[in-house]
Amino acid sequence: MNQILTEISEKIRQQFDTGPYPRIPLEKSPKNDAMALYIHSLVNAYYLRNQKVISTEGKLILDAGCGSGYKSLILAEANPGAKIVGVDISANSIELAKQRLQYHGFDNAQFYVCGIEDLASLGLQFDYINCDDVLYLLSEPAVGLQAMKSVLKPDGIIRANLHSSLQRTYYYRAQEVFKMMGLMDDNPQELEIDLVRDTMKALKDQVELKSITWKPELETDKERILMNYLFQGDKGYTIPELFAALRTAELEFISMVNWRQWNLMDLFKEPDDLPAFLAMSLPETSVEEQLTLFELLHPMHRLIDFWCGHPQKSEITSVAEWTLSDWQTVQVFLTPQLKQLEVKQEVIRCINQRKPFDINHFLPFFEHAISIDSSVAACLLPLWDSSQSITALVERWQKIHPLNPVTLAPTAEEEIFQLIISALAKLHELGYVYLESSFELT
Repeated sequence: MNQILTEISEKIRQQFDTGPYPRIPLEKSPKNDAMALYIHSLVNAYYLRNQKVISTEGKLILDAGCGSGYKSLILAEANPGAKIVGVDISANSIELAKQRLQYHGFDNAQFYVCGIEDLASLGLQFDYINCDDVLYLLSEPAVGLQAMKSVLKPDGIIRANLHSSLQRTYYYRAQEVFKMMGLMDDNPQELEIDLVRDTMKALKDQVELKSITWKPELETDKERILMNYLFQGDKGYTIPELFAALRTAELEFISMVNWRQWNLMDLFKEPDDLPAFLAMSLPETSVEEQLTLFELLHPMHRLIDFWCGHPQKSEITSVAEWTLSDWQTVQVFLTPQLKQLEVKQEVIRCINQRKPFDINHFLPFFEHAISIDSSVAACLLPLWDSSQSITALVERWQKIHPLNPVTLAPTAEEEIFQLIISALAKLHELGYVYLESSFELT
């Protein structure tokens, strides 16, 4: 068995030595990719777990399975002042990663040829570990998770993912076809890629495997053929298998990375009018059960992408359960990826023209616009410069709207407070602002 695993690992190494992944030009920068920066930000993951906003200055971040270094570059851009360490089993990939970070001016990044199982040999402890598109290539996910846990600081966070066996079932069928044809006996090269292309083109368009997986652009996209039809060691997993691996590794599930797209209630036409059995049973189901149901009903995600960490005893109080006293101590922070000059300029333009500001345009969590009324945007404008106390925001609202527009009476502070709470609670629920309550932190 160990010999088989060694052979598979060697095939994987050879495949990535031949074609380092991802094949993204050295000069390409992720600075304008707000979603990529959001996903790779320690600040966002840490807040989701601890309801605290931290600085990334001096933090140590590991890119486990860094490949050609593009994700390492995103990590460096998303976490100012942090030190990046990248490891990969492919020496050719490591060389590209070094060149990429140096090209973009990150001289303190370090890269090593090292397998995830051997992370302890680095002698380092990390604040954040990114393991993207790697875990499903290991013999067992729990083995990789345990190795990362061994080098994770007590309050550190791991971001990792697994291929979904339900979403990728047709690709796994395709891989079996090409294994039968002998195209994966050795490291796939140009010949094997051409044979895949010729085989898929020869099939009738209505053949299920072709109609679901084959796209015209694949005729010229060698990387996607390798990473889907000829991917050595590729395996798929389910939500229960993920949670089983976390239990084996003694790690605590924090959240799905793209948690907004895993909402079970979004799958129903009328979430507030479910059949009686569902209405009574769904609220009682665990997070694992809800995620399992979502994937069984609608396996839309290629990756089961999650955050986890060492088990913690402390619990935070949901913002929805905060009392008025909690809110009175709140410090408000803008999600880091929104603190860009072009975003601030658009906010100012919308305020001046008294038009709604579409915040989702700049950090697209959803497929539809998320509009903020210009009067609310005017109140929140200082957040683009620094965090603000809720008291400061109330005072700003009073200056902007000193009178009730209907009665012309002075606007009551209690009324303003409730208006701001309502706006902030909604933006927080969507993930655009962070709320720190000192009451919560005592």
